[in-house]
Amino acid sequence: MHSRCAVLATIFFSTAAFTLFLTPADAQNATAAPDSVGDYVRSEMQKQHIPGLSLLVSKDGQIVRAEGFGFANVELQVPVKPETVFQSGSVGKQFTATAAMMLVEEGKVALDDPLTKYFPDAPASWKDVTVRQLLSHTAGFTDYPEKFDFRKDWTEDELLKMVEAVPLAYPPGTKWDYSNLGYLTLGILIHRVTGEFYGDFLQQRIFQPLEMRTTRIISEADIVPNRAAGYRLVKGGLKNQEWVAPMVNTTADGSLYFSILDLAKWDAALYGEKLLKRSSLEVMWTPARLKDGSPNKDGYGFGWFIENRRGHRVVSHDGAWQGFQTTITRYVDDRLTVVVLTNLRTPSPGTSPPTAPTWPGRQSNRRRVPLIERRRSQPRESAPCARERARSSARRATNRALGRPPIARCGPGPRPGAGRRHPCGKC
Repeated sequence: MHSRCAVLATIFFSTAAFTLFLTPADAQNATAAPDSVGDYVRSEMQKQHIPGLSLLVSKDGQIVRAEGFGFANVELQVPVKPETVFQSGSVGKQFTATAAMMLVEEGKVALDDPLTKYFPDAPASWKDVTVRQLLSHTAGFTDYPEKFDFRKDWTEDELLKMVEAVPLAYPPGTKWDYSNLGYLTLGILIHRVTGEFYGDFLQQRIFQPLEMRTTRIISEADIVPNRAAGYRLVKGGLKNQEWVAPMVNTTADGSLYFSILDLAKWDAALYGEKLLKRSSLEVMWTPARLKDGSPNKDGYGFGWFIENRRGHRVVSHDGAWQGFQTTITRYVDDRLTVVVLTNLRTPSPGTSPPTAPTWPGRQSNRRRVPLIERRRSQPRESAPCARERARSSARRATNRALGRPPIARCGPGPRPGAGRRHPCGKC
């Protein structure tokens, strides 16, 4: 598991376990206990050179913990606080999907409409692509071309022509493959249907009604209070994020600013029907099926990954872009949500540290790809072993907070008192 992925994953696993499994008596005892979660976050930030981190834990739509760690701006030594604004990366896709579902509920868009209904001049292959497939990454769309110029200030029409020029990677509906271009296209579709730029639609229909005052489309030109700076690691040292053209930071595949306080409002709204009917949310939180009737291999719905963790239904999404990495994880039935936002993005495994001015283009195949996808693309321990390590870490964090005896760590030889070996059989 890549170290940056590991720190984000372990933080929310540990925090979620601590909050989810406390009894009332445990909670009372934990009040006076050391802040094990906070200590762990600080320790990992130091190990991983993470400048700043914002942590949200909410239960039943109410904030349990909202806290900043480290620096939002290293040069000015500005600390992170709950109001600090981070870039979204692909966590922004759930807002695009919500906007599309609003249009579906209004009868302005149908999930099984062919794309050629909205893009009559598109390639003939698009007639077999549906809105549903765009939302679920099963349309055959791919990612930004290898030579895509992230420093050209594209128009929306030019971006659409670029997408149209990329051949479909597979027949629509036959497999799943994460696609930023699919969600870019959804933003243009929303514009064509409503007559409004998709970012303006989000403001009017989602952000303003929920009083998400910091959430908006990225603009490096505007004065944005509490904005964090993004960073990358180069030869072990921090560098500022790479610059991209303004238009590239307005696309619907993940180009938002937000804070954990705004995401707490977003999370609370998802328990009701202020934005969408419950039936629409359940569609978004159900793995989309392929043409053969099987659910897609990554358990992706519309803007969310869906999985089962130890019997708990979880919807989540990660993001990584321009010096930021983010994750939101919702234990839907348990009404628990954990959000982690950081202002460091490290190079993808197997690549050289980004130093050349053309880096954004060379890394286009990694743009806003969820952490879970990069994690799967590299050699790592077996899946059962990885899951067991994450669970053990969560249990250790809870035990430390409650003053319980520590559990045995996994390692060579038998695990004292456990009576079994790791699922991988190697430790």
